[in-house]
Amino acid sequence: MTARIVLLVTSPRLPAGLLTSAAWDVVREHPVLTGAESELTTAVRQAGAEVTVVAGPATQALLDTVAAHGTAVWLAGPAGDESLARELGLRLAREPGLAEMELMYGSWDPPGARLLDAVAVLDRLASPGGDPWKRAQTHRSLAGYLLEESYEAYDAIGADDTDALREELGDVLLQVVLHARLAEELPEGERWSIDDVAGGLVDKMIRRNPHVFAGAEAGTLEEITANWERIKRAEKARDSVLDGVALSQPALALAAQILDRAARANLTVPPAPPETEADEEERLGATLLTLVTEARKANLDPEAALRRATLAHAATIRAAERG
Repeated sequence: MTARIVLLVTSPRLPAGLLTSAAWDVVREHPVLTGAESELTTAVRQAGAEVTVVAGPATQALLDTVAAHGTAVWLAGPAGDESLARELGLRLAREPGLAEMELMYGSWDPPGARLLDAVAVLDRLASPGGDPWKRAQTHRSLAGYLLEESYEAYDAIGADDTDALREELGDVLLQVVLHARLAEELPEGERWSIDDVAGGLVDKMIRRNPHVFAGAEAGTLEEITANWERIKRAEKARDSVLDGVALSQPALALAAQILDRAARANLTVPPAPPETEADEEERLGATLLTLVTEARKANLDPEAALRRATLAHAATIRAAERG
């Protein structure tokens, strides 16, 4: 039988002992070595396997075990023990008759696993002994940062810069996770966590997409959107179609959303003509609202249109500065 060394790599983000059947077979059938005690070594021992912690150089210990038993298993640490793998690979390349090396994944990260790292990092930063600035924040003190990071992500989308978008979405995620961590410090009965945020999102998406999760007929995009709105109305008892509109958003976007909500409810309420307003500011506001109404009829985004025109004018100003 060919002598072999099995490098068993597992995900540090999954519960200890959650291994594939092939991994359980190999640790039960052969001696297991590792560099440090962990929850995983405890779980493996409890399953009846023999685990030895190697305090010194691991390569020679593995080769000695292979010589005595034919197969040795190295239970890699959370970082994967890449330096040992390189050292062992070089040794076996020089002396191929000693053993063959096999890499086995006993478990691997599911999609989204790094989100667990984000939660762990923010927990440490916001806990005693962490970052004083983050520990001093409140939901209110962070509100402006949430807007700022969202706008920077919006800019990256407008620039078609997907690398920048990835980074900016990370900054938005930081705000989400930090808000959730701070909420864990609220008084009893008011506190919540990132799991409550994620759980609420999952429940909402399942409820609002019955054509995906409940076997309902998908229909057209218009029918799917209408069904979404119907489910949303049933979830939230609201007195007006305008309830839930974010009033702190930029004025042009706010006007467009209010007009859109009214149209979806089949409400035809034309804005007041500018000439009927009493003072200059009110007439200007009515004129702008009329322009937003016309933009919506033309299927144009007034916020994006004004932003584009303003940035073009800014470029003209910069050119004029350069002479």
